[in-house]
Amino acid sequence: MNQPQPAQTTNSAPTLDAEVVIEDDRWRLLLNIEKAVLAAAACVLKIEDLRSLEGASAITIVLVNDERIAALNAQFRDKATPTNVLSFPTDRRATEPGAPTYLGDVIIALETVQREAREQNVPVLHHVQHLTVHGILHLLGYDHLTNVDAEAMETQEIQLLASLGIADPYASQ
Repeated sequence: MNQPQPAQTTNSAPTLDAEVVIEDDRWRLLLNIEKAVLAAAACVLKIEDLRSLEGASAITIVLVNDERIAALNAQFRDKATPTNVLSFPTDRRATEPGAPTYLGDVIIALETVQREAREQNVPVLHHVQHLTVHGILHLLGYDHLTNVDAEAMETQEIQLLASLGIADPYASQ
């Protein structure tokens, strides 16, 4: 994946440089998709984990189709099926001096997102924003392997999504 250009920082206030890469042009049919993804990424600055990094951090969010995410899921997770989002964290120590801390890549699949949004009766853009936040939280070390971890991650997601005006995605589940 392409890394965003190093950010220019004048103090240690946290920033998040997010690059959106659209690999499947059907994503462009969703009006304001890049703006929605970038807003979701920016809201993650509100959590302690990112503020503690100091300075600039960077991520890449890649919008793909189900075929591409299924191939990645097979390659990296031994699951040859599409999924809604994959996160690929990086070794933060590998960042060059003066460059942003590169947190990793978040990959989101179009057809799965559209299907899930229909099933959950939520706007597609809201679901994309939820998955963007979810994926970035994975880059920061959150997971949902245990009930305790899942609850902590969901609590962060609910708070961050509320800041975007998005209802609790777990309320009806």
